[in-house]
Amino acid sequence: MTTSLKNKPFGKLRRCALVLTLGFLPSSWALAAYPDKPIKIIVPWAPGGATDQVGRLLAQGLAQSMGVAVVVDNKAGAGGNIGTQAFVKEKPDGYTLLLATSSTNAAGPHLFAKQGFDPVKDFTAVVLLCAIPNVMVVPAKSPWKSLKDILEAGRGAPGQYTYGSAGIGSSQHLAGAQFKTVSGIDIRHVPYKGSGPAAQDLMAGHIDMMIDTGSLGSIKGGLLRPLAVASDKRLQALPTVPTFKEAGVPMVASAWYGIMLPAGAPAEVTSRLNKEFNLLLQKPEIRTRFHEIGAEIAGGSAEEFTKFSISEIKRYETIVKDSGAPKE
Repeated sequence: MTTSLKNKPFGKLRRCALVLTLGFLPSSWALAAYPDKPIKIIVPWAPGGATDQVGRLLAQGLAQSMGVAVVVDNKAGAGGNIGTQAFVKEKPDGYTLLLATSSTNAAGPHLFAKQGFDPVKDFTAVVLLCAIPNVMVVPAKSPWKSLKDILEAGRGAPGQYTYGSAGIGSSQHLAGAQFKTVSGIDIRHVPYKGSGPAAQDLMAGHIDMMIDTGSLGSIKGGLLRPLAVASDKRLQALPTVPTFKEAGVPMVASAWYGIMLPAGAPAEVTSRLNKEFNLLLQKPEIRTRFHEIGAEIAGGSAEEFTKFSISEIKRYETIVKDSGAPKE
């Protein structure tokens, strides 16, 4: 009669030795198969806005280059905090990424008493993707044809007109608060769960204006009228639209976007993702799509993004204070 190996003492010793050997394999061996399952990108804003557009564009490219499905998971609410809070609880294994923004990871600490995460300690920076200047837009049927028209209307009827945003702490909110401070006009803030829903209400005439980052499609479609861009020079995508400074209001406002992993992510995974995203940012079709939405492409190392994101927290302290935006 044959006796099974597992019933012999030396069989148990062999299995124990195998377990111990696998446990001490170099991390590079364990990560050699990465990725071997779908990757998720959490976008902490509603579908339709600039953050969502950037996330979906890169998800398609990343899926092709890495050979696995890449899905976008929109978790909107509380100025991007709900999705970001969920993200920092994920495993730092490279299968859940965050499309981080200047709103959540730089301005947020100065706008919310309790964000639910640490903007430095809870993240591993991967790569800075791009920045998108804000654009003052009004409905196509609006009587306003220039920024001067808005200034005159606002000064003539304080508190009567409204501007929309993607939520408290969003780039639209800060740009609107900054515009109020610099111009001296009184307009009311109406926050939404994303710039997509806000833009829909703007086109429907429920709010009067937005200083948005993702409206180029609606502008080109004739649904929204651009009056000024909040950059230091005119946008390539909107060459006939003046800057705020040219229109008489000296202000610059933009939103940046980057990829982050939860704290403690393996260096090999961070390096691999940094390489993949930098390659994507060099592809002509990706660059064309970014330029079409008014984005200025960045890229660079994970170390550079780490230093940049930390410096932005300090810079936004002044921006938030100067804008007059209240702390929630």
